[in-house]
This record gives sequence, structure tokens and C-alpha cells, in this order.
Amino acid sequence: MKVKILSTSDVHGYVYPTSYRDRQDDQAFGMLKAATVIRQIRAEAMADEVVVTIENGDWIQGSPLASFLVQAPSPDQSLFTELTAALHYDAGVLGNHEFNYGQAYIRQAESQRNYPLLGANISGGMAQGLLDAPYQIIEKHGVKIAILGLTTAYVPVWERAEHVAGLEFTSAVATAQRLVPPLREQADVVIVAYHGRFEADLETGEPTERLTGENEGYRLLTAVPGIDALVTGHQHRQIAGVYQGVPTTQPGEKGAAVGLIELTLDAHKQVVRQAAKLLSTANADPDQQLSNIAARVKTRVEDWLDEPIGELTGAALTVSDPMTARLQGHPYLQFVNEVEMAAGGVDIAATALFNDDVRGLASHTTRRQLLNSYPYPNTLVVERVTGRDLRNALERCASFFAVNQGKVGVAKAFTSPKLALYNYDVYSGLSYQFDVTQPVGQRVTQLTYHGVAVQPAQTLEIAMNQYRGNGGGDYPMFSAAKVIREINVDMAELISQYFKAHPVVTGRPQTNLTVVTH
Repeated sequence: MKVKILSTSDVHGYVYPTSYRDRQDDQAFGMLKAATVIRQIRAEAMADEVVVTIENGDWIQGSPLASFLVQAPSPDQSLFTELTAALHYDAGVLGNHEFNYGQAYIRQAESQRNYPLLGANISGGMAQGLLDAPYQIIEKHGVKIAILGLTTAYVPVWERAEHVAGLEFTSAVATAQRLVPPLREQADVVIVAYHGRFEADLETGEPTERLTGENEGYRLLTAVPGIDALVTGHQHRQIAGVYQGVPTTQPGEKGAAVGLIELTLDAHKQVVRQAAKLLSTANADPDQQLSNIAARVKTRVEDWLDEPIGELTGAALTVSDPMTARLQGHPYLQFVNEVEMAAGGVDIAATALFNDDVRGLASHTTRRQLLNSYPYPNTLVVERVTGRDLRNALERCASFFAVNQGKVGVAKAFTSPKLALYNYDVYSGLSYQFDVTQPVGQRVTQLTYHGVAVQPAQTLEIAMNQYRGNGGGDYPMFSAAKVIREINVDMAELISQYFKAHPVVTGRPQTNLTVVTH
């Protein structure tokens, strides 16, 4: 007897094989392709094989299509779970990004599913109609299979308080330690589906990040006996193997791969062999049934994305060289900071060039350009911090750069184990200089505000997105306790509103940042 465990994770609303750069864009990913791979594995299953399917979270947020559905009529808002229902998943897990639009939207978006949402470490989720159970025990071909659902406990750190009101998130490891032993008694196979990532090297156990409790994947492998298979996500890595004796998968993002764990059971239903691999979806054709379901929004979302939202003159806001933009500043980053400063009523702001695919805005700006350049539904906060806090934040930014044989690149901490270019911020309203030839922590060599050197004890008010404002990205000098104002409108909408108030925006070069590289 074999048990095959298929999983998707971090699809982020990418149904079609497109990044929505333009109407002709064609990519080697998407849920429609993943669905074809899942159906193929099911169709090829032998009579003595059991196939279990898990949707591991971060499904309903992240793509321009997902942004469209948030403001679409309610029948369309449940499109994502119409698709997963048609694919007949056995269980689902909430990711952290499911909470970005609030609990009412989760309930609406998840309303058409025909499988349970599991969340053992989210207290209050069942009472508020977000979750169905902490775990699920299913029986197929006489094999009892337990699926325990877990979500990173760090959700309240990032999210607006009203989005998690009435919910309490506890440690995934502590929850698994409590529940896996009784599940072990009730089931032949115990699967843990964890929307979280690994905090340590899977082979050596060496920490790969600051141990905050956000990620507990490695400790699930080593501190919770009795797990037969671990499905993970959140980190967007492609991982498949047997680590610390437990077969484990993480299938990347956007449906580029499907995780597959294979367990071979003996006559006593004991696991005697285990394996894990990823199934690429690149060469799969889009699933026809799911394509038919999604067809009702396909043209509408493309038309919506092509709607004009503003005009630009002056310095170009298109980004052609991301590294130069991070080293020297860029009119696009200056513009986003100006929007933040206007919304927050301050004269200092910080933003990030989230990834190297950001192209910025053209002279005739469309919603498509905006959502591809600012893809996150971040709202805005204003924090009152000390000069010491600001300098520490800038030192964290300065650590982004690494110099090797005279060439400046990105430090490994921002590329491995996960690419995290979004954790480097560029500030406006200050003048500052990094000397990246100096040791990390000693690189901020100049820092002035209104032409005067910033002092450790002075206070400053800074606008930033709420992810950074809550300390996200390893910025512990920022926190919710320092927030003095919240602007509870997501940044893409704030930029759209800015264009409405300023139909023609003049781009300005960014000249307040200097990086010494040699």
C-alpha cells in the first residue's frame, strides 16, 4: 500500500500562467497547470494507492487577479475556492496572507470549498467561522490518515489588529507536541500541514535566521516524534527530501510545482519506505474544467488592469536597473515615499523595491503597472522613533550590500534561504550615506535631517508600510507600540488616490542617498 500526499502552497492567486505584465504574458506556473498535474497523479494511481491532496495556504491573495476579486461582486469573490472545490482537495490550511483583507473576506472567499480548513494553533477560528477543525482524520482504502493543520504564529505581528480580532495564535511546535501523540493513536499515518518555513539548515540544524517564533519547521522535524510527513510553505523555496527522518516538501510559489510525498506501508500499515519530490508544472496544459470556471473573469481582469490611473512628467519612473536603484535611489522610490509622506502627514518615509521584476510606472500609468510594482496589500503606519532606532534601521538596510573583489552585490542573508529583496528600504526626507566597505553595523557614516546630524535621543516620525512598522523583515527597532497613526488604506489604493488628487505627477530624482563602494 502506498500513500501519496500532494500539496500546493503559496500560489498567491496565480490561477492562469501569467504574471499580468501584459495581455500576452505566458509563464510556466499557475494553479491551472498544477491542477493538471494533480489530476494526472490521481488518474495514474494503482488500486492499492491512496492519494491525499492539501492546499497549504496563501492561496487567495497576491496576484493582480486576487486584487481584482477583492473589489468584485460577491459571487466572484469565491472564485478561488470554486476552483479548489472542483479539484476536490482533502484539506486546506490558512496562510498568513489569507488575513490581509480581514476575516469577512476570508469567509466569503472560502465559502465554496467542499473540504475542511484546518488550524490547530489558531484559537477562536472555529467560533468565528474561519476554520472547521484543528485536524481531520480521513479513511481511504482502509488506511486512516490524520492531517494536522498549522499556521505560522507570527500572523498577529504583521496584521492589523482588526484582521485578527478574537483570534489567538500559538506555537506550531507546542501545538503539534500536544496533538500528534493522540493522533498517532487514532491514525495509521500522521501528516502535518504547516504554513510556515524552516528556521534552520535542514541537515545541520544551524539557525538560518533570528529565532523569533515566526518559523518552526525545523523543530517540527526534530522536536515532535510521530510525524510521518511534513508539508510546508511560506518561504517560497522548492524543497523535497527526507530530513531528520521525515519526508518533507515545500513547492515554491505560484503553482510552479506540486509537492509529492510517497509513503509505502506494510501489511500492518507501518511506514517502511518514504520519499519526497517536486513535480514541475511548467509543461502541463491548463486544466480545462478549472479554466472554464475561471473564464468569467479572465477578460474583465485584463480590462481592469489596463485602465489608466494617472499621468507622469519629469524624471522617468520606469526601473531598468534594480541594483542601481537601490544603490543610488530612484524617482519611482521617491514618488512612493512622497505618497506615503502625504498620506501620513510627515516628511520622512521609507519604501522598498520589492523584487527585481518591478518596472515602475510609465508616463501613461495604468493599474497593471501599479499592481505589478506594488503587489502587496500593505497599509501605512506612522511611527515615532528615536534617532538611535533610525540609525539601527539604516544599519540593517546597509547590511543588504556585500562587496566581493570590488563588485557590489546582495548579501547572502537577503538571498538565502529565501530571496528577500523586499527587506531593503530606501528613505526620503533624510540625507544619509553608507560605506559598505566597512563592517556590518558600522556602515552608516552620515545621517542628517533638515541638514542637522540626527542625535540618538531625538524623536522622528516616519511613514512606512505596516509590515515593516510591526518589525517585519528583522527590523526589531520598529514595533506596533511605536505607531502613532494608522492609514488603513492599502498602498496601491493610496497611490491611485494620489493620482486622482494630482492628475499629472512630476517625477523627481532621488538625491539624498549615497553608497560608498570602494
